[in-house]
Amino acid sequence: MTVAAEDADVEMRDRLIEATLDHIPFDGWSELALSAGACDSEFSLNEANHLFPAGTSDMIQHFSGWADRRMIAGLGAVDLSEMRTHERVTIAVELRLEGLEAHKEAVRRGLSWLMMPQNTIFGVRLLYRTVDDIWYAVGDRSADFSFYTKRGLLAGVVGSTTLFWLDDDSDGGVKTSEFLDRRIAEVMRIHSARRRSEAVKTKMPNPLRILRDVAQKRYGSVRTMGDSRLT
Repeated sequence: MTVAAEDADVEMRDRLIEATLDHIPFDGWSELALSAGACDSEFSLNEANHLFPAGTSDMIQHFSGWADRRMIAGLGAVDLSEMRTHERVTIAVELRLEGLEAHKEAVRRGLSWLMMPQNTIFGVRLLYRTVDDIWYAVGDRSADFSFYTKRGLLAGVVGSTTLFWLDDDSDGGVKTSEFLDRRIAEVMRIHSARRRSEAVKTKMPNPLRILRDVAQKRYGSVRTMGDSRLT
């Protein structure tokens, strides 16, 4: 499939999902909701099934990606140059939730489906894609071990904040913003503690090196001891 064809396919899926969202609160992430959305957006049922052949899983996966792409587009309109990384991440999470504000029940229904035992791995993959998109969008290009720790920590933030947001009825979602700020602050403390721990470890003597030095002083060549692990 060419890039142009892929873009056209994504555009059609977007249009169908957007039309289907109005029916999710009543029919869930079901073929019935998809059929109603197809009727509203002038797709035939065959076309709808072709766009989402796996049904619910395809629909929820595209909905999550749709929300991610809207979030990234929103970030593109914000001047991030003078912001610290944690401020950029905070804005990204807020933008994603703002884009979903009108579709809370669809999100709730989707999470209920993803939390079923047979769907949890699928849900983790979607969450990973979201946090990976966030880190990339805010300019993080790390390729070391922190690549995974950052995504793991942010996954906890996004997951817990989304659950809190679903039941937040405060004006302008102020309570969700406060909750998110606390979670980000916790992650920052964990990250700082980890960096301090790594700094301490680099200053600590290597016990294997000490053993090797002692052995060399007592026995000469360490290899004569028959234990290459000390070398």
